[in-house]
Amino acid sequence: MTETTTAVPPELACPIAPVVDIVFSRWTTPILWALNEYGRHRFVELERRITTITPKVLTQRLRQLERDGLVVRTYHPEVPPRVEYEITDLGRSLGPLFATLAEWSGNLDKVEQARVDYDAKSRPRSRRP
Repeated sequence: MTETTTAVPPELACPIAPVVDIVFSRWTTPILWALNEYGRHRFVELERRITTITPKVLTQRLRQLERDGLVVRTYHPEVPPRVEYEITDLGRSLGPLFATLAEWSGNLDKVEQARVDYDAKSRPRSRRP
């Protein structure tokens, strides 16, 4: 008996793949984490909190998060103008996922030990004459 394989779209093969693409793309998680944990932020405050992100990338990620409905941007027409970013209810609904991942991060020492063990086994052994 032979099986016929047909191409299955990735979102059907793994239904969480689109979620991972949205939530776990580079820089998205630290931005959402900051807004979820610490509330509304101005651009400069986010930039200071996530020290390794460039202003250009922060702008791009915030726009994408706004487009995805996870962040809302509020413009205050003051002098000088003020813009604030806040996580939406949709973004906040990711809170339990973040909490679970934060809890799982307690396993990182086990991951590191597994890597050390793997690397030790994979390293070529020196031959003695």
